[in-house]
This record gives sequence, structure tokens and C-alpha cells, in this order.
Amino acid sequence: MNISFHGAAQTVTGSKHIIHLKNGKKILLDCGLFQGMGAETLEMNTHFGFDPNEITYMILSHAHIDHSGLLPKLVKEGYKGNIYCTPATADLTTVLLQDSAFIQEADVAFSNKRRAVQGLPYIKPLYTIADANNVFPLFVKVDYRQVCKIDDDISFQFTDAGHILGSAAVHVTIREDGTEKVITFSGDVGRYRDVILRSPETFPQADYIIIESTYGDSLHEEYREVKEDLLHHITETCIENRGKLIMPAFSVGRTQEILFALNQLELEGRLPDLPYFVDSPLSAKTTEIIKRHANLYNKHVQDLMKTDKFPFDFKGLKFIQDVNDSKHLNSQKQPMVIISASGMAEAGRVKHHIANNIENPRNRILMTGYCEPHSLGARLLRGDKEVKIFREEFAVKCSIGAIRSMSAHGDYDDLCQFLACQDNHLVKELFIVHGEYAVQQTFKKRMEKKGFKSVQIPARHQKFKLA
Repeated sequence: MNISFHGAAQTVTGSKHIIHLKNGKKILLDCGLFQGMGAETLEMNTHFGFDPNEITYMILSHAHIDHSGLLPKLVKEGYKGNIYCTPATADLTTVLLQDSAFIQEADVAFSNKRRAVQGLPYIKPLYTIADANNVFPLFVKVDYRQVCKIDDDISFQFTDAGHILGSAAVHVTIREDGTEKVITFSGDVGRYRDVILRSPETFPQADYIIIESTYGDSLHEEYREVKEDLLHHITETCIENRGKLIMPAFSVGRTQEILFALNQLELEGRLPDLPYFVDSPLSAKTTEIIKRHANLYNKHVQDLMKTDKFPFDFKGLKFIQDVNDSKHLNSQKQPMVIISASGMAEAGRVKHHIANNIENPRNRILMTGYCEPHSLGARLLRGDKEVKIFREEFAVKCSIGAIRSMSAHGDYDDLCQFLACQDNHLVKELFIVHGEYAVQQTFKKRMEKKGFKSVQIPARHQKFKLA
């Protein structure tokens, strides 16, 4: 048995890992899109490094695009098997892939207009909406803790990873040469004591573990400070400076966390009387899906819903759907809060809001989560004085803020707690994925000190033999 790594290997996005059995069967864990990798991004998303026709089974940990975003291309290029995921992941992935395909088509249409003028050949999107729609009939929904037997040699179960709604750690049991081996893939590990979701679950002893490491070298601030931080930024930007507060936020997870915190401020009578806009049709759709899966919230939120039926809603909140209404926000001068995708400010309507407001010193751009080093969000956080948006240079005259404690990824302590249910000496190999290389090196040293006898940091397309 072997395992190979084709994404999220010494980088954060593009999660793709393959378990190779001696009998030729191949199990693909996640099929994510690379994001924020600069000029290399398109090339990395164009070539899998493996043949989709050779994949036997596909298991999806959760809906985020860096884990699911190349499924339409996988199916387009020949994969015909089932795609196993939790029910909430199926619902969220459906709208995320449709949105991703729409962006692919729109970006290519825009580029082809320029290429036509320059006499260059047309380019094609990675996939279309039609390609995305071909994915959804392949979904097989599997509940947490349900043992799913794929065939005589392979079974698996999901446990709650606490990262986003429906996110799961994947535990694959494989019988080969008369013995059983258990391979655990963490997916993305959430935070213990999360304000909305349940904590990550314990899981059975594994022989091999693939563990994410996004924040493997750091500790988050306490979540209790988030609503206070939001209130501070709103007050300073919108009340004192009479400006606009623009928050890039991922449509799944981060947007709902922000809305929940603002709702809490309203319940406490402390939310400033302002217009609050969620300018993302995708965020509107995902928020409705999240409302439908209230059984996955933690006990605190479920208790709150007995008196506050919609914990993501409050006075002054409006979801923007129409693109003309979105454009109109940039012509309005009054103070307001705009929450818009994407979280790294690399795509979507938020880029337009940033371009239209970045040169006004009254305004503030407030980053709320992780940004790939090459992304627009990362350049703003680094303090760049000029940034390029839509091929134009903009002077950064507005203030830049950040809330560090809102990550849906667990920090070093959370990752250690996630692994605490394991006897480290029985884990034959620990593979560290989904992190920047410098972070992974630090995390590796810490894991070795904790007793894991063999810790690997795979490179992209690297294959390992499992003893």
C-alpha cells in the first residue's frame, strides 16, 4: 500500500491525497482547488499529477473550495465513481461548486475579450456550470460515525472535525494481505469550544495519520474578544471616522461567525445603528443551508435558539443579491459595514469594494482570517503601500485591520488535543499537510517531541510506501 500527495503539500490549498492499494484500487481524499498561488495557480489547477480515470473511490472531508473545488474537473476528465461526504457537505458543496463554475466562466469571458483585441487565441475555463452539475448525482451522503463499507476490502467512517458545518475527519480501514490498516485524514480541524459548532470528536486508533497544520506554530486569541473587536472597528471606522468598514469573509463559516457576533451585540443593546450588508449571493445561500442544519450546532447555540430563532439576523442587516445593488454600495457616501466574499480578497465582489474604497483614509479593510502569502489580503496585511487590483495600481490610503482570533482552523493546542486520543507509539507515520512549509517544520519538531516516531512533510506528487 502506498500514499501520494498531490495538493496541500508544503502549501495550504489544493488538498488531494491518494491511497494506492496493491490490487490497483485508488482512494482519493479531497479534490481541492489551489488558491492564491500567484502566477502558478492556473498551471497547478490544470494538471492533477494523476489520471482521474484511475481513481476508484472519492471521499470528501468538507465543502471548502480548496478541498472540493476541482471535483468538476475530476469528473469531466473521467472519474465516474461515488463521492462520499456528509449530508451538510453535500448541500454546501453544491452551491459552492456552482458559484466556482460561474466565476470560472465569467473570468474567462472577461479575459477572452482582451485576448480578442490582442489577437490571441481564446482560453477555456477549468470547468463550466454544466460540469459542476455533473458532480452532484455522484454524492453519497454518510452520517457521522456511520460505518460505510465501500467494498470487501475498504470501509470508512466520518467523525465531526468541527471546522465548518458538515466537516469531517475521515477514517479509512483497508484489509490487505490478511491484515487491517487504519488511515486517518484530519481534513481541516476546527476549534474546541467554538462559538457555533461542536468540538472535534475523538476517533479510533490509527496506523497512519494525515494531519493539517495551518496554524501548527501559533495560538489563537480567545474567541470571546471577537465581538469586542468588531465593535471597536465599527465604532472607530463608521461612527468616529464616518467611513465604510469592508470585511472580506469566506461565505461558509466566517460570514456566519461575523453575523452571529453582531447578533450578540444587538441582543446586548450595543450594536451601532448602521446599515449592514452581506454582499454575496453565495453567502446568502450558504447561510440558509446552515440554518437548515441546526442539529449540528453546539448546545449553547441550540439553547439560544429557543429564545432567538435566527441567531444570524439582526436589525439593519440586508443580503445583496443583484449586481447593480452591489455597485450602488460604492456610490453611497454614508457609513456602513460591508461583508463580502472572498476571504482572501482574491475574487468576488469584495475586490470591487476594495478597489472603490481603498484610497479613502476614512475607510477600513478588516481581514478576518487566513490569507495565502500571494493573495491581495496578504499584501494588505503586510502593509504594502500600493496594490494591483484588476490590473490597476491603487494607493493604500485606508486603514487595514485584522481579527486574528476568528480562524475556523484549530491552532497548535487544538491540533494537539485532536491527536490526544491516539497512542502516539502505535502511529507508524504522521504526514503533515495543509500548511506553509516553515510552519510545518515547526509543527514537525513539536510532534516528534510528543512521541510520534516518524513524521513526514510530503512534497507535491511525492509517494510513500506504507509498511
